[in-house]
Amino acid sequence: EVKSVESGGGLVQTGGSLRLSCATSGFSLVDYAVAWFRQAPGGEREGISCISSTDGSTVYSDSVKGRFTISSDNAKTTVYLQMNSLRPEDTAVYYCAANTLRRLCTPRFLRYEYDYWGQGTQVTVSS
Repeated sequence: EVKSVESGGGLVQTGGSLRLSCATSGFSLVDYAVAWFRQAPGGEREGISCISSTDGSTVYSDSVKGRFTISSDNAKTTVYLQMNSLRPEDTAVYYCAANTLRRLCTPRFLRYEYDYWGQGTQVTVSS
């Protein structure tokens, strides 16, 4: 089965940190760029970070740039999202997904390009 499984979410205070993991199954990070998205209650699903399979280059949305870092393991099966300096507005369900049309990330985060979504992991930042 081809899928992604997110973990690492939780409740944290403003200014705190969390590290999310996206474990992939049935595909390799060598094949697809992988991105993190998030969706706050009542909001649209927003692309926030992506790591390319070609050269490991990364892309961040303005909302997380300088605070979040995306990376992958050497086995190319897991993608991480290190989140620092968390704010209440970062509260959301976080999802990872593979870009099945591109290996190089773009800042557009077009939903139709992404597949193999996970079930999401909840991140709650208290003020």
